[in-house]
Amino acid sequence: MKNFCKLIAFTRCKADTEAFRRFNQRSISTAFTSLRKVQLKEELETSEMSQPQDQPEIVFVTGNKDKLREVTQILGEGFPFKITNQDIDLPEYQGEPDQVSRLKCQSAYEMIKRPVIVEDTCLCFNALGGLPGPYIKWFLKKIGSEGLFKMLQGFDDHSAVALASFAYCDGNVDEIKIFKGMTTGTIVKPRGSQGFGWDVCFQPDGYDKTYAEMSSDDKNEISHRKRAVEAMRKYFCDNVNTNNVS
Repeated sequence: MKNFCKLIAFTRCKADTEAFRRFNQRSISTAFTSLRKVQLKEELETSEMSQPQDQPEIVFVTGNKDKLREVTQILGEGFPFKITNQDIDLPEYQGEPDQVSRLKCQSAYEMIKRPVIVEDTCLCFNALGGLPGPYIKWFLKKIGSEGLFKMLQGFDDHSAVALASFAYCDGNVDEIKIFKGMTTGTIVKPRGSQGFGWDVCFQPDGYDKTYAEMSSDDKNEISHRKRAVEAMRKYFCDNVNTNNVS
């Protein structure tokens, strides 16, 4: 009987010890988890404090993700504004490129009520006196790149000028800024699979490849859009206080 009582006491002691051990493990684990949460919170707060304040935004009016990517790539990380995009339907104006750019930019600002950038692209065939010019979007939509090439089949002169115009408005419609870039080239039978739009049939002077046969880096070194974006970048970096853009 005495031995049996000893066995019961020993079993209870062992059970209490095991329970105490499990209790300590849970307590230590809980304490460690709580401490880690506090550390992570402090690290997050420190990281947020070290980050620069949100950059002011300028809305680039386009629904073309390829165009947005190309523009932001050219602007680079040092550009003092965040470029967002918004796809809105703007009126189709007629006239000279600068006039069309100004009117479209003014309309965009009146719709969005925020600083905006609007791009207008022209592809001007010298044999056709500058056409399609600012109407290239509609020519491309109706007849495609192959049709653009065929338009010049009856002419000896296949030369062309690619023109990009970026118009910026911060609310003062009398002071809309326009930044332009130009690249000369030749209209050729469509080749290549890179790029977008009429890239497949435009071969810049001095090169044996169309825009669509070039890598994005190579194209961005010489393209009309690159030259216009660089002019815009220089203006903002040199002359605009970010506090003036909201």
